[in-house]
Amino acid sequence: MLRISRTATHHSPTVLKLEGQVRGQWVVELRRVCSEVLVRGDRLGLDLEDVSFIDPAGLALFRELVSHDVLFHNCSLFAAEQLKAVANER
Repeated sequence: MLRISRTATHHSPTVLKLEGQVRGQWVVELRRVCSEVLVRGDRLGLDLEDVSFIDPAGLALFRELVSHDVLFHNCSLFAAEQLKAVANER
């Protein structure tokens, strides 16, 4: 399961706090939510402090999001290690 909480203010980007596992059907839902934010032209950040697992589809989504200048915040040790591969591809 993946919980997605949205925070936004007028002076900062929209931040989505993710809690749980970025996998399977939750990758599709996360892509949908991120697309809603990006299509409005808003800046987007993802708070990954409480992410415990990222499957290959989740990593592929994060690669796409990096190309849209999405920022990753508060990465858990697990998420930080997984995202090293994404960062190295840039």
